[in-house]
Amino acid sequence: MAAKLAFQYDREADILHITSRPPYPEQETEELGDDVIARLNPETGDVESLEVLFFSTRLLGTDLFELPVTADLHRAG
Repeated sequence: MAAKLAFQYDREADILHITSRPPYPEQETEELGDDVIARLNPETGDVESLEVLFFSTRLLGTDLFELPVTADLHRAG
């Protein structure tokens, strides 16, 4: 079963957190570029969460915001 995504914005740090599960010590961290951090499953390499740094500045003066990942989204049942 696919995990639901949770979105949380930390105004003080200006970071958008997109997660499918809480962080855990074994997760690997990888910089995807453009100030986007991924937390990966150490066994499968699947992205389990993303941290978008400086989120509010990305929304100023642009109509498009893209993440450097692909997604296969389905309706939660």
